[in-house]
Amino acid sequence: MSPNPPNHKIIDRTKIRDGQVANRPIYVAMAVTVEGTRDILGIWAGDGGEGAKHWLQVFTELRNRGVEDVLMLVCDGLNSLPGAVETVWPRTVVQTCIFHLIRNSIRYAARQDWDKVAEDLKPVYTAPSEAAATERFLEFSEKWGTKYPAVIKLWSDAWAEMVPFLSFDVEIRKVLCSTNAIESVNARIRKAVRPGAISRPRAPR
Repeated sequence: MSPNPPNHKIIDRTKIRDGQVANRPIYVAMAVTVEGTRDILGIWAGDGGEGAKHWLQVFTELRNRGVEDVLMLVCDGLNSLPGAVETVWPRTVVQTCIFHLIRNSIRYAARQDWDKVAEDLKPVYTAPSEAAATERFLEFSEKWGTKYPAVIKLWSDAWAEMVPFLSFDVEIRKVLCSTNAIESVNARIRKAVRPGAISRPRAPR
């Protein structure tokens, strides 16, 4: 464990697809200190139904191991996570990963509109302030709300966890609003358990 407390923490999940073994999410926690040091704090296998109790146990374990101060926790929209964070680290700000939010938005749109929807969302998450982001989102809603109400609901439901990073300088927003720093770890995990990488147990003779 690094002697410096992580001021920026990232929680992300990657889904492992291997029909020979199991399909289950793998959760990875990475800490970024004020000095820019990155540490993998832990890796947990889940079943896809992890609730507040699960995350409370995970965060309590991390706190007991020395993670006492977390400025911001970035995650990919895990619904049960914010409440557990507040219990363990009451002052921590929870930030939804913007890139996951955009990717999930595209899933609700027709293929021919993917680029247009993504482009029209950009003024929302690049706005200079929360007030400006609200105005841009209203404009987006007026344009796309009738055709894609599910996209509007997705952003409305995630709004409280989407806007915190807007209070920071533009230079550090890319770090604070994304779990991209952890994607290389996810890629290595997927590679390690790709079909054929894990042998099926042999039947006893």
